[in-house]
Amino acid sequence: MKVKKVKIGIKSLKEVLEDFAETAEAIERGEKVKRRRGYYFENLAAFRRALTEKRLEVLHVVKREKPSSVYELAKLLKRDVKNVTQDLEYLKQIGLVEIRRTKEKQERNIPEVKYDKIDLQIAV
Repeated sequence: MKVKKVKIGIKSLKEVLEDFAETAEAIERGEKVKRRRGYYFENLAAFRRALTEKRLEVLHVVKREKPSSVYELAKLLKRDVKNVTQDLEYLKQIGLVEIRRTKEKQERNIPEVKYDKIDLQIAV
């Protein structure tokens, strides 16, 4: 089985804009540009606010237990559904979790994590 990773990094706004400018210039010259995917935070403090212990636990339990609903996930975590829903929405916004909606007997939101590892990169 191939391990799927998601890349997270720390980059200043200046570095992000420089990367964007380099990519735009390469495209303008007609060069083929390799698609890079990752999620970046401006500093370590922003990263820590985004990926708290509880949110990392949400990711871990979703990956390991594959809950069939947000309610089931909240029960597994022994947390309030409202708080788990808020954490899932934030993790969805930053691209670390997907929410699949189903319409069986009743509509359900099924959280999914489609990677095995988070690769944190910090430039020195």
